[in-house]
Amino acid sequence: MSLFQIVTTPTIQGYKITKVLGVVTGLSPRTRGVGGQIHGAIQSLIGGEVTAFTSEIEKARDEAVSRAVEKARNKGANAIVGLDLETSDMGGEWSITLISATGTAVVIEPE
Repeated sequence: MSLFQIVTTPTIQGYKITKVLGVVTGLSPRTRGVGGQIHGAIQSLIGGEVTAFTSEIEKARDEAVSRAVEKARNKGANAIVGLDLETSDMGGEWSITLISATGTAVVIEPE
């Protein structure tokens, strides 16, 4: 399959949607180990960006999008439109952060 398109908009300029295949979601729950939590706590005392968490959140976002793309490809899609990324704190003693990527799997072709 050719290049896979992912957009947050409902359409892709220069393409028409020929088939809507349904909603796809990719999830990535993450938690920081004790070392990461201590490192993050120290950084938060200093102020500014907590880089200990930034890289983990970026990895989780990429993983969630990749999982949504995999599900879309399994349905026969070559694009996802209306992609929405959300972050949820699942709380609890494990401090789990959930990143979700949800969009509509579609088949597109050039106009």
